[in-house]
Amino acid sequence: MSFDELSKEQQVMVTMRKVLTTIIREITPQPGEKYPLSEQTVEDVRLCLTLITARERELAEAHGITNLARPYYTDEVPTTQTVPFDQIQRPKKEH
Repeated sequence: MSFDELSKEQQVMVTMRKVLTTIIREITPQPGEKYPLSEQTVEDVRLCLTLITARERELAEAHGITNLARPYYTDEVPTTQTVPFDQIQRPKKEH
């Protein structure tokens, strides 16, 4: 489903989540540097992201959409392998 096909509320949730995570990435300091946000602000951002995720899930379920996708690392070895149907061969029957 594309962004334009989402309801206005779903678009708001997606945009808020993306903006918050982008801000977090941009302000994350290099190792050894002090984090610029207070602990309370970090907790508030976590709470916001949790609420956004929960509402996105509720909206998706209300529309009959189940999201089984899970985040993964780009260098992670896949646990499944896709095989095109034209490459599947039936075992030969023995007479």
